[in-house]
Amino acid sequence: MSAPASAIYAGEVVHKRLRPRRHRLRYSVFSTLIDLSELPDLDRRLRLFSWNRFNLFSFHEVDHGPGRAGGLEAHIRALLAERDLDIGRGRIALLCYPRVLGYVFNPLSVYFCHDEEGGLRAIIYEVSNTFQERCSYVVPVPGDAGSTIFQSCRKQLYVSPFLSHGGRYTFHIDPPGQRTAVGVTVREGGGPVLKAHFSGRRQPLTDGTLLRALVRYPLMTWKVIAAIHVEALKLWLKGLRTTARPKAVRYAVASGHLGDWRPSHERA
Repeated sequence: MSAPASAIYAGEVVHKRLRPRRHRLRYSVFSTLIDLSELPDLDRRLRLFSWNRFNLFSFHEVDHGPGRAGGLEAHIRALLAERDLDIGRGRIALLCYPRVLGYVFNPLSVYFCHDEEGGLRAIIYEVSNTFQERCSYVVPVPGDAGSTIFQSCRKQLYVSPFLSHGGRYTFHIDPPGQRTAVGVTVREGGGPVLKAHFSGRRQPLTDGTLLRALVRYPLMTWKVIAAIHVEALKLWLKGLRTTARPKAVRYAVASGHLGDWRPSHERA
């Protein structure tokens, strides 16, 4: 029997605002890597983690994709198939924050979509804003992408009053292994405006590691949303202009492509 693919990645997030005012934020977090096919087993095996019901830590499908209580894995497979990225029964693993005492906000969740031979065929970047709107960016991964994957897509969701409605995301990803890293740069007017980077080290997803995470990162998801609003206030006090929020879009799907760039000097 193969080892569970689900795990915890403990590390830190760094945000850098580059212009028109410089600003920096760093905080410690942990993310869960959830193999969507393992959710029933995780729900049975773990006392501190539940699937679609309240617990100290939990994963709720309404927090992802189109926001339905069930069928998230089928939804992701359908998105892939619509773009000729049929992975059969290949594994889909989602890197995200769990709910802590019933609350979570995930600015970015990342789906790693593998074919039946284990090859990484696509990455889906699920971006959420604080208005409960969400956009999934589906980006293929060719077989020769390398150990660090560079991808890009046009930004289509309003995520911050301090960013324009346009722009692009560029991503650099080290897929989950003993370590993982997710880097995102928002580019406007041909140059970077904002960078965010998460890196973490793998730990087994057990009641013991969850309990230790509770002690080390108390009320983590509550602190994430609080930090977002506190940092927004600081940016406003620094004189950054705000942009109006466009008409609400509950859920959207977009596509991206493999990046043709290697911006090592721009890493977050």
